[in-house]
Amino acid sequence: MSMLLNLHMLLHPEILEEREFRGSRIAVIDETKCVDCSICREKCRCNAITEDLTVDPFSCEGCSVCVIVCPVNAVTLTERVSGYVYISKIRYGFTSHALLKPGEANSGKLVTVVRQNAKLIAEKEKSNLIIIDGPPGIACPAITSVTGVDAGLVVTEPTLSGIHDLERAVQLLRHFNVRPFVCVNMYDINEDNTENDVEVLFNPVVTEATVNGKAIVEYSLECDVAKKVAAMWRRLCSELSLEVTC
Repeated sequence: MSMLLNLHMLLHPEILEEREFRGSRIAVIDETKCVDCSICREKCRCNAITEDLTVDPFSCEGCSVCVIVCPVNAVTLTERVSGYVYISKIRYGFTSHALLKPGEANSGKLVTVVRQNAKLIAEKEKSNLIIIDGPPGIACPAITSVTGVDAGLVVTEPTLSGIHDLERAVQLLRHFNVRPFVCVNMYDINEDNTENDVEVLFNPVVTEATVNGKAIVEYSLECDVAKKVAAMWRRLCSELSLEVTC
């Protein structure tokens, strides 16, 4: 059972259930109350209100400034559909995932909904493992992804920016008492900066596998990358006392 944020593009899920996700708000101007004072347009920092006092849905961020400054209470905020949440069947089992509309931002609220669905599926299918494909960074979506999990695998590269991001990610995991593991991708571009233990070599076969819509371990199990990914999985299973499946 898995909870995915973008791997559905690779795993081609068969959608079993679809629900609307309302994670953002948009300003609505009541023309029957509006007195054309244009204060809302002048104060809007997002330039979301046009000269004819209509709201551009692609620019509005739902910040409430227009609601506050309107002298006749003609502006309100209403929830809008930000995307869709799915429960799907994949070739490895089941997955919980979501798809946002263009321009919509990921949020902890969305991750929470996807995680809740994943938990319900795992309980129904009697699965003892949920794999979360978490977002990069340490912002709200990442925090919501790692809270309450048993372990976190941080994928990085041996560059200065990669090391900096790694340090922040590990600090986040430790703050929530999550056991950290590290995978160093393309470790051989700077072996002096490479953390030890887990390494993944770059191989053009990885790109070929992605183009063909397959994971590297099913596209070419004999290539060096696939072997190292399989070895990494076996080690993680051993460290977490899980049954090894490959």
